[in-house]
Amino acid sequence: MKETIGWVDRLRVLACFLVILSHCCDPFVAKFDADRESFLTGVAIGSLVRPCVPLFVMLTGVLLFPVTNSVSEFYKKRIGRILIPLVFWSLVLPILFYVYLNFINPGTMNPAIDKTDHTWPATVRKLYTFVFNFNFATIPLWYLYMLIGLYLIMPIFSVWLQQASKKDVEVVLKVWAISLVLPYMKMVAPVLGYAGNYGNKGILGVCDWNDYGTFYYLSGFIGYLVLAYYLVRYPLNWTWNRTLAIGIPLFLVGYASTAGGYVLMQQSFPGNYAYLEIVWYFAGINVFLMTFPLFLFVQKAKASPSAGWSRLAYLTFGMYLCHFIFVDVMYDLLGALGSWPPVIHILGMALSVFGISYLIARLMDQFSLTRRFIR
Repeated sequence: MKETIGWVDRLRVLACFLVILSHCCDPFVAKFDADRESFLTGVAIGSLVRPCVPLFVMLTGVLLFPVTNSVSEFYKKRIGRILIPLVFWSLVLPILFYVYLNFINPGTMNPAIDKTDHTWPATVRKLYTFVFNFNFATIPLWYLYMLIGLYLIMPIFSVWLQQASKKDVEVVLKVWAISLVLPYMKMVAPVLGYAGNYGNKGILGVCDWNDYGTFYYLSGFIGYLVLAYYLVRYPLNWTWNRTLAIGIPLFLVGYASTAGGYVLMQQSFPGNYAYLEIVWYFAGINVFLMTFPLFLFVQKAKASPSAGWSRLAYLTFGMYLCHFIFVDVMYDLLGALGSWPPVIHILGMALSVFGISYLIARLMDQFSLTRRFIR
């Protein structure tokens, strides 16, 4: 089974840890000018781990392409598997945050938390509005909404991939690569005099009555799925020297532009969260430059299957689902235990949350009733 491929297991665990580490950076990034050392440390580490979600998406491409069963069977199996955890954690996480922030530790010092968003009326509202979208308490679940969308399109792409030539796939990936620069094109356009249409600054056909621009149908995370399929179907037979000679500079350029760009955006547009997020877009060219070599490095290492790694990799989905509440808990707990340099505080949080999430997922996996909520 593909799930037992050694390097795939390593990549799943790595991606899971990087996601947890990224969320542990958020309270420090949220300090901005109030604590510049914490902000810069959070940005430095948070930028380093941006490949986390693209790696998860690429793993989906590795494990599920090509789709071999019917569309209805695929939807039933894959989307059905996602919906149960989505509903469960959309209900549980807001309640956990309400209990923690109102009864266990009302004095949380996490600057990323708006305490007025965790009153009982606000919590009740979250329990039914999740059908429209995630909320702060369920931030990690944004990935599940997106993943369902990928599952919807995967059988269609799979039919094409099975009959497409290598050159065909490369052409599509090149078009997708163009889409990776669109966020920056949207930023540059007004500087060059583009005023938009009726106040809407959308580009390439996007306006108030149309969200679907030129590259809409071949942009975003779908490219990572196709790229993963391509790299497995047509592996790059590079030597380690060539892989490192190409991969390391790509990663460094991507990282420097991500971290440096975030700091520059914060200085140039203070308080403009929309612009800040552009630099951290998972489907941005700078994050791609970090993701591509990291995937290659792990793939080329060809790690042997290991029962321990497989068990840990098996639980990563559950760890991802349950970890977010413990980010706030460990931020407060470690802060209460002493004054730590930001880097130590962040890494201590990440390791602790990773361990706690593993124990929670492992415990839930022991019972048939709770197993369905983490698989």
